[in-house]
Amino acid sequence: MRKVIGIGETVLDIIFKDNQPVSAVPGGSAFNAAVSLGRSGINTTFISEAGNDRIGEYVIKFLRDNGVNADNIAVFPESKSPVSLAFLDEQNHPDYIFYKDHPHDQLEFQDPDVQKDDIVIFGSFFAINPVIRPQVAGFLENARNKGAILYYDVNYRSSHKHEIMKITPNLIENLEYADFVRGSDEDFGVLYNMQDPDKVYNAEISFYCKKFICTQGAKPIEVRAENGFKKSYPVRNTQTVSTIGAGDNFNAGFIYGMLKYGITRDDIDRGLTEEQWDKIIECGQLFSAECCKDIYNYISPEFGAKMKF
Repeated sequence: MRKVIGIGETVLDIIFKDNQPVSAVPGGSAFNAAVSLGRSGINTTFISEAGNDRIGEYVIKFLRDNGVNADNIAVFPESKSPVSLAFLDEQNHPDYIFYKDHPHDQLEFQDPDVQKDDIVIFGSFFAINPVIRPQVAGFLENARNKGAILYYDVNYRSSHKHEIMKITPNLIENLEYADFVRGSDEDFGVLYNMQDPDKVYNAEISFYCKKFICTQGAKPIEVRAENGFKKSYPVRNTQTVSTIGAGDNFNAGFIYGMLKYGITRDDIDRGLTEEQWDKIIECGQLFSAECCKDIYNYISPEFGAKMKF
């Protein structure tokens, strides 16, 4: 049975509307995707660190309660759980303030048993953080050598804009590891001072990774791939309560689609057909739209139960 392995940060997202806290939920980019996949009956494992506190305990229990293997969550004696404040605007888009001690990040784990055609999702600052880079890069290298499919969500926030020069070698290495690179036009605006998908793909991505997905909020999703493949996918019209997990759940749905439609390492090496792209992008959109209907960062358990196959 194929499995998904997520590697990324865990945080507690405190969500504000009109400057009042309305919710506090476990989060993190790859974390949110892992929870949605777990709720959909996908065999999912998550690698991370959690604080040695009540939030850390809550995060680990939350993963397990949602069908995600949490055996590779490291807890260090002096560690505190990171917190993010997300302030929703009139369009329910978040503006973030992060409270995290990146220089003291730690990561220790046993590499899970990775098999050919398993899928690894990684991204955010976690995936380029110099402090834990040796462990993250070692895991990605091992996964690639075993024939896993690697999905990279760039997810680069403006709060790290001043660190771009320092992290660029790790970013490029991640692009080289990846079979798919997904980012938002905002990510590329921060990283490259450009948002046009064609320019970003041609100038910054295609040399390292051929399969590229650019999400642009309410504007169409743009896909670029080898052999000149190029397609725009209009975004579903959704009544949004919160867009906090929109991109993370697009990732979850995309990965779900690869599993549901049996897309393997060999398919990826050959290059996906237009029909395959259409199916997996549709799954990504389905999960993303579902997540935006509520204040939580993931698809609902009821939706997950319907998606089991």
